[in-house]
Amino acid sequence: MKNKDIKLTSEHPEANVKHIVRGILRQGLKPVPSKASISLRVDADVLEWFKEQGPGYQTRINAVLRAFKSASFDLALPSGARGKRRRAA
Repeated sequence: MKNKDIKLTSEHPEANVKHIVRGILRQGLKPVPSKASISLRVDADVLEWFKEQGPGYQTRINAVLRAFKSASFDLALPSGARGKRRRAA
């Protein structure tokens, strides 16, 4: 098939590079897990920086957290502290 043979319609518009790249990146990966809605406190300057990057800042924050989780850092927590929740003061 040649480019001149392709008919663009509202149902089948010209391919968007962002969608193609996302499809390539997702290839072979596990399905995206469902999301949980939470309330999270972050420093104002950190949130502002993510927002300045443009739409999708929450997705980028999630990606950073996932990368940190995947890196399997051992944070050298005091013995017995892992998995315990701190109570709000």
